[in-house]
Amino acid sequence: MKKFILTILSVIFTTSALANQPKEWQLGFQNPASSGMRDIVNFHNNLLLPIIIAISVFVLFLMIYTCIRFRASANPIPSKRTHNVTVEILWTLIPCLILIVMAVPSFKILYTQDTIPKADVTVKAVGYQWYWGYEYPDENIIFDSYMVETKDLKENQPRLLTVDHQVVVPVNKVVKVLITANDVLHAWALPSFGVKRDAVPGRINETWFKAEKIGTYYGQCSELCGIKHAFMPINVKVVSEEDYQEWLAEARVKFAKEEIKKDKLKIVSK
Repeated sequence: MKKFILTILSVIFTTSALANQPKEWQLGFQNPASSGMRDIVNFHNNLLLPIIIAISVFVLFLMIYTCIRFRASANPIPSKRTHNVTVEILWTLIPCLILIVMAVPSFKILYTQDTIPKADVTVKAVGYQWYWGYEYPDENIIFDSYMVETKDLKENQPRLLTVDHQVVVPVNKVVKVLITANDVLHAWALPSFGVKRDAVPGRINETWFKAEKIGTYYGQCSELCGIKHAFMPINVKVVSEEDYQEWLAEARVKFAKEEIKKDKLKIVSK
């Protein structure tokens, strides 16, 4: 009974269940943290849901009307009608018009997602069995990101979503993500940013986001990739520009991809 009540409340008050990570008994999307995800949520809530509800109510009305109007007791002599031209035209044209109404705004959203603006930060994500590897090509930074085991979790760290090394990006900056895989198919998905792209071995896919809020955002591999598919989370930390520059200074030393010599400074390769 408790679970049933929670489910009903989550339907009525959907915003209380939304966050930058999954919540128990959540119905609906996570809170959008980018313009792309906000467009997706608006498209779903303001167009798709009303259409779905209207179709469901109309079909339910037809079923009830048919059961009552054409029941055996009211129609001892059944009709021999086999078709109706007007009805057949309507049930062909109306669904086509509904699909067109849905297609126009969805094409606009897809175009926006596929058109990558000039990037301020570029991150390369590589899927492995079963963890993610990241590289900042412009900063000589490379590191692997493994899930933190349950026994090693600290306070307020979500289980199965926390990683040892987060992807760090600045707020209000365009981040381009290059996505590929080393072995099998994976998928890099971050719901709060409306981002999901397949990671295909031998091919690089691209996506982008512009985080509007400082915070930590969680995602997971969304392609069945093997026995530990559920244990390769994605963790992106959005920080201010100042904090990002501080992190870069540390990461260039800690996660140096190759040896760099400049003004007597030597960074040892990873």
